[in-house]
Amino acid sequence: MTNHLLFLGNLGGGEIIIIALIVLLLFGGKKIPELMRGIGKGIRSFKEGVNNIEKDIEKAGEETNK
Repeated sequence: MTNHLLFLGNLGGGEIIIIALIVLLLFGGKKIPELMRGIGKGIRSFKEGVNNIEKDIEKAGEETNK
């Protein structure tokens, strides 16, 4: 049984560590928390948008059933 980490495919622990080190070198230690914060806000915004769309679809479905 193989573990797949979303889009990362068959990357092992060593490859992930190398990628993390490259990101650290590119962005620096001070920029990474800001980057992660921005990614978190983006994911939260995306989830809120998906929830709003689901609510709109449910609402439209209830209105057509009346």
